[in-house]
Amino acid sequence: MVDPRAADIELLVVGAGPAGVAAAITATREGLRPVVVDRARFPRDKTCGDGLTAGALHRLEDLGLDVRRLSSYEGIREAVIVSPSGRRVELPLGADGEHAGVVTRVELDAALVALAREAGVDVREETAVTDLRVDGHGVDVVLGDGGSCRARWVVAADGHYSPVRRRLAPAPTRDLGTWHAFRQYWSGVDERRLWAIFEEDLLPGYAWVFPLAGGRANVGFGVLRGHARGGKALASLWHSVLERASVRAALGPRAEPEGTHRAWPIPAAYDDASLAHGRVLFVGDAAAVVDPMTGEGIAQAIETGMLAARAVAGGPGPAIVAARYRRDVRAALGADLRIAGALQQVLRSPLGARAAVRAAGLTPWTRRNFARWMFEDYPRALAFTPRRWRPGAFGAPGAYVASA
Repeated sequence: MVDPRAADIELLVVGAGPAGVAAAITATREGLRPVVVDRARFPRDKTCGDGLTAGALHRLEDLGLDVRRLSSYEGIREAVIVSPSGRRVELPLGADGEHAGVVTRVELDAALVALAREAGVDVREETAVTDLRVDGHGVDVVLGDGGSCRARWVVAADGHYSPVRRRLAPAPTRDLGTWHAFRQYWSGVDERRLWAIFEEDLLPGYAWVFPLAGGRANVGFGVLRGHARGGKALASLWHSVLERASVRAALGPRAEPEGTHRAWPIPAAYDDASLAHGRVLFVGDAAAVVDPMTGEGIAQAIETGMLAARAVAGGPGPAIVAARYRRDVRAALGADLRIAGALQQVLRSPLGARAAVRAAGLTPWTRRNFARWMFEDYPRALAFTPRRWRPGAFGAPGAYVASA
């Protein structure tokens, strides 16, 4: 007799972005048999700043993806930060591996899906989740193609507006995100340095020009949503930001826009309680683990995907798995996200932003170490968490150094 509680799928991962692929590949390495579903067909674009910190690059290397082989990838050797006063500080990055880079999400995410398939993961594109119900033994899932399945565990890697979360815990109002950002691709950009530009009316946000291979760049800005009173006010800033002196200096005289700009919300309201719901674990943007200071989320997405898979592999039941996952995310990211949130408060004022840029540029030592900290060569709160200190923790090489 078949047990009606038996699961068709050991682990169902909803979403095939960096968080979902990280969960699936890690689960496979842990001896599980995951299935990944995504409503999109790859390659597909994902609106993003496209920047990769050292933390993201190291995690991508751990997954087995060499982003240097992707055609749009541009390794960053120097960054420029601009104070609200116009002061520019140049930050050198190390030559020992990759400490920062930029690659389009359309190419990165497609490469990750291909990597998952190479690892033996069953990835099903154009397959949405339309409903699900959790009980003590598993999750019944209804799919958009009319099919259904039963999973022992679900990892929800389905983004900020997570359909899985909306089905399990409908919210009275739609969460519009902590940050709101705009980006547009440009061509004819000669500048190969990465620019982060702090303008007084964007604080604690910033504008950026992130170079891509082939003379292209991802150009955009992000601000706290409440600071600019909503989406319409933000949209009105777009053309103004593009005409500002520091942005034009970074773009250069030959730059031309490609297509139109796009906007997206950025969730940065991490809360332990939102990480699990019974046999469902939330990762990446669905868990709101984005850095509240920079809006960077790829490193955190991959980290939470890996931790969720390991938590599930450790078993046995929902309460223990959820507790393990919450504990591991708190240990890996909690202090860093809190420190980033505190620093965001400093950057809210022009005085704080000017002081931060001035301090970064005081000496060659401050420029070098500010760059390492800015691009997460080590965790944000490493200086305040001695349990993570180890030889070389503050001076580790960049990613891919072994294969350089």
